[in-house]
Amino acid sequence: MKKTLNLLFDRLSEYLARRKGLLPLLGMLLILANLILQWSPAAGWLADTNLLLHLGLIVAILGFMLAWAL
Repeated sequence: MKKTLNLLFDRLSEYLARRKGLLPLLGMLLILANLILQWSPAAGWLADTNLLLHLGLIVAILGFMLAWAL
């Protein structure tokens, strides 16, 4: 289990090292999707809780931190 997890993190690290802007871009797209859902009356609890906004912010911040570290 430990070896498999280590291999997974190594591959993920190598993948993200070459694509430094991928996670911040994904985070910004999630934030934009939340903005669009705010105008949709059918969005329901997803728009009320601002779930995509919070997930997008976390993903973008982690992406900037990883890009700076890698």
